[in-house]
Amino acid sequence: MKTIQIINVRWFNATAWYGLYLARMLRDAGHETLVITEPDTAADAKAREWGFSPLHFDLNSSNPVRLLRAYSELRKLVTEFSPDIVNCHRGEGFILWGLLRKALGTFKLVRTRGDQRLPKNNLPNRWLHTNVADAVVATNSVMAKHFISTLHVPEEKVSTILGGVDTDKFVYSSEGRTDFRKKLGFDDSDFVVAMLGRFDEVKGQKELIEAVAKLYHEKGMKNLRLMLLGFDSATSQEEVESWIAVNNLQEINRITGKVDDVAAAISAMDLGVIASKWSETIARAAFEIMACERPLISTGVGVMPDFMDDEAMFEAGNVDALAAAIERAATDEVYRKRILRSQQKEIATLSGTNFLEKTLDLYRAL
Repeated sequence: MKTIQIINVRWFNATAWYGLYLARMLRDAGHETLVITEPDTAADAKAREWGFSPLHFDLNSSNPVRLLRAYSELRKLVTEFSPDIVNCHRGEGFILWGLLRKALGTFKLVRTRGDQRLPKNNLPNRWLHTNVADAVVATNSVMAKHFISTLHVPEEKVSTILGGVDTDKFVYSSEGRTDFRKKLGFDDSDFVVAMLGRFDEVKGQKELIEAVAKLYHEKGMKNLRLMLLGFDSATSQEEVESWIAVNNLQEINRITGKVDDVAAAISAMDLGVIASKWSETIARAAFEIMACERPLISTGVGVMPDFMDDEAMFEAGNVDALAAAIERAATDEVYRKRILRSQQKEIATLSGTNFLEKTLDLYRAL
């Protein structure tokens, strides 16, 4: 099968990861795959790192002349490459692909929606998703329901595909756990609470720091340690460090920055936390933590309720609820093992192989 994956995202965020990981699996499975990215961006660099030679078109422009030129160039690409499937992972430029789909009729058009913002219920969106796209992929059930109930996309055209994780790469390592904890100055008696993700208000680092401080200073849980497996993004490390200082957690906190062996760093956790206040439309960090057999607690935003048990979730933005969830996981081994078993059953269906096969089933049906 021949596909074009449109991943015109500036950052290597969850949307870019979803599209590029799918492209890589398609390519590795023997399907001829082209990738279109925005030049000189983090997503473009990652595509090159993964062995692609990404193509560039002016899809994100609002200039009519430049869009007309892009349309002409894309038409030439479609004529020469003759794809079976074109999959748009972003909305910018989707109108051009819709017009090409109508004009040529030589390929099937898929729109994958991994953005946290629900699409607006307007005439162009309804036309594109209902009458032009051959299929819509939602990365969580909330998004799928919005397409069906609000934009009135026929239910049979909407598929929910959560994504997947590379279960060959993300594997628990006892040796990696020991080495990474030693590097951070943690020992076996420490209970390491950790968050994996870029520094951003949406991710809830501030709330996690405050929750750990409550338990450490007010509840006397002196074996707690905090690991922030992340780096500067919308929020600077300096600001994160100021929150740590205000809460007097400098001695028990470690910020890792970027690490070479992410699986080893995840293995060093005793409890993973997703404290996101919104977003999480694609659960990359959660899948990686679960694949490394670490118990996970989470807010109930975005895609999280699609695979998390209710008893492993807490209210978003509520520091007291987060502290209570951490305390329960740290002190109740039976509970911790129970949520871990449940999450291991879920992650068994969320491998990269499952992700690829679900997508290929859709492509073949089209």
